[in-house]
Amino acid sequence: MPLMKALSPEWSRRILALRAVLGLTQAAFASRLHYSAMALSRWERGTHEPSAQAYIQLGNLAGDPECHWFWARAGLISADFSRMLAKPTDKTEVARFSQIEIPATNREEISGSETVKLVAVPVLAAYAATAGEAGDQIGQVLDLDTVPTDDIIAAPNGWCPNPASTTCLRVRGISMSPLINDGDIIAVDSAQTNPELLSGKIVVTWQKQRGLVVSRFLCVHGLQLLECENREYERITLGKNRNWRIIGCVLWWVHRAP
Repeated sequence: MPLMKALSPEWSRRILALRAVLGLTQAAFASRLHYSAMALSRWERGTHEPSAQAYIQLGNLAGDPECHWFWARAGLISADFSRMLAKPTDKTEVARFSQIEIPATNREEISGSETVKLVAVPVLAAYAATAGEAGDQIGQVLDLDTVPTDDIIAAPNGWCPNPASTTCLRVRGISMSPLINDGDIIAVDSAQTNPELLSGKIVVTWQKQRGLVVSRFLCVHGLQLLECENREYERITLGKNRNWRIIGCVLWWVHRAP
């Protein structure tokens, strides 16, 4: 058995070590990562390597400094964060977050800490559509874990209440304008799926025929509806259609300047 462990890949040993440090059972660790216990078992045995998205989630759970090893395995380097943050001027102080340089022009306003905590949020190669457009199907069944990561966003820790379950999607369509526009990036927390707590919030849903859809979720007298910001588009009534699933709550979104 010791020989088998010695021959296992480094990424497998790192995952095992992280679970031991966190003091979690295999089932609890898998739940924190929002993956199945079977997938985690394969990683720990070294038979299947995690996806880039999974490595980012592992890094978010690991924290500094171990996070950088997992993020690097996902293809993330410190320079990726630098590109997403404004370059400091001569008068800008630079706070250090491990290997990541963060402009902090008003560090005194960051109470109780000399550093700024960031979360690496994967931007998936997938689109969520607004009404009138088709969202990505993600195969015949929904499995965001199989979607490759094509970019990374460094977000403040306070913006992501559940970092391990937060991912980003791009938006297609205009029916959520002027709030969310075509081409925007939305951050989705897949830990928030309870419809009783989401009425009035913007969510991403999935349906086999429509794919991923972003809209405002409403629950009125027990009736579940999806509503657009642009009132020229009709509401979608979910009713008792079990083909619809709430994927998660939209936490925030990013516009590109014109």
